[in-house]
Amino acid sequence: MRRPVVEKLQQFVEKQPMSLHVPGHKNGYFGTLPKALRDSLPYDVTELTGLDDLHAAEGVIAEAQGLLANFYGASSSYFLVNGSTVGNLAMMLAATSPGDHVLVQRNAHKSVFHALELAHVTPIFITPEWDHRTETAAHVTLTGIQQAFAQFPTIRAVALTTPTYFGVASDLVEIVEFCHQQQVPVLVDEAHGAHFQGSDYFPLSALESGADVVVQSAHKSLPAMTMGSYMHYNSELVSQNRLEHALRMLQSSSPSYPIMASLDDARAYLASFTARDYHHLMDKRSLFLDSLQGLPGLDVVEVDDPLKLLVRIGQHAGHQVRDALEKQGVYVELAHGQHVLWMLPLLKYGEDYRFAELRSRVKRACEALKSVRPQALPVVTAVTANQLTQLEVPLEVVERSKGEWISYTKAIGRTAKGAIIPYPPGIPLLVPGERFTVKTLVQLEECLMGKAAFQGEHRLAERQVYVLEETKK
Repeated sequence: MRRPVVEKLQQFVEKQPMSLHVPGHKNGYFGTLPKALRDSLPYDVTELTGLDDLHAAEGVIAEAQGLLANFYGASSSYFLVNGSTVGNLAMMLAATSPGDHVLVQRNAHKSVFHALELAHVTPIFITPEWDHRTETAAHVTLTGIQQAFAQFPTIRAVALTTPTYFGVASDLVEIVEFCHQQQVPVLVDEAHGAHFQGSDYFPLSALESGADVVVQSAHKSLPAMTMGSYMHYNSELVSQNRLEHALRMLQSSSPSYPIMASLDDARAYLASFTARDYHHLMDKRSLFLDSLQGLPGLDVVEVDDPLKLLVRIGQHAGHQVRDALEKQGVYVELAHGQHVLWMLPLLKYGEDYRFAELRSRVKRACEALKSVRPQALPVVTAVTANQLTQLEVPLEVVERSKGEWISYTKAIGRTAKGAIIPYPPGIPLLVPGERFTVKTLVQLEECLMGKAAFQGEHRLAERQVYVLEETKK
């Protein structure tokens, strides 16, 4: 299977070229990195003759992106070297104009909220349905979308997320059809679903569902390097020129060739994924799950994405399970409530993983947790589906307004100046312009009790949040 970037890069390195160009490590001759890392540096080159240019692709990068588009069934596809974040920013800028109303799934990634801010649009948030398997917010419904359009007929774009971080997939076909009837594009953050195209047995992908622009984190489920992502374009409602212009503005002018090579390789890996590969993957997965039965207190929740599993051990909090597993050298994707999230490898026929050793380590963690007192956690607050909300204060007003730090226990009724983002999964608990409510306080305390890590503007170690300064009377 062709891998144009990989092949050209390999040919270039085999010539043992001498570097009188950037980067300064000169093919790994300089620096004090460990040998294993330095040995990879000859592949870390720049836009040299024959290696093409991501921002003006006409050679091997253009060929690789063409193969990517053909495989995913897009009219055009793009390598993203700044992660799915840059794709979410670019598609929002391309699909909207300042002041537009944009319908946004509320459990979106923080980069979607940043995109709203950069695009100077007016978001309308729609609350997704609650998934009782995972005890998380999941996806929006066609009914909810229709209600939103009935209330806000001026919606100019719809931004959705599927699958969720926890592996719950949405049926987008009817939603996309309805939005297109309104001449409104559907933008999908499919960060966790790059592998769906590999088999008809996987959930239906957003592209196959007819979405206009789709962003995927290849590095999350495919064998690509961190920050390696894809963007796919297949639309008559979004300007391709504007999309490419946004990518030129937002992506690094010095894109990483190792990342692009890994994206090229990941596409080839998935494109050669066969029915035999899928059955091998599922057989290995099934044997592993069978081997976990009988471990003390361990319970597994299966979801739509077969690569993801939610695991509970007794009544212990997720962070207690995570800590016990890490002591055995097992690192999970995240801890959430009473669960930890596992992400399995996308195995092909003939490939294996250290499942027997993994099972032994998990067993030791289960045994260790017998002597650990479970931490009591509050009952998880379920969301009310299809609620439509808007910012209390427009983003442009928030940007130019002064802020102040106050105790989060005294913040009820105040408007957020800074975001509070449990990370992972990166879904904001509170975004600038939203009102801090009793529900916000409850959810924040749930996260704190669960030992969640946070990003955004906060001083939670001092129990403070950043809010708009009140006008002196």
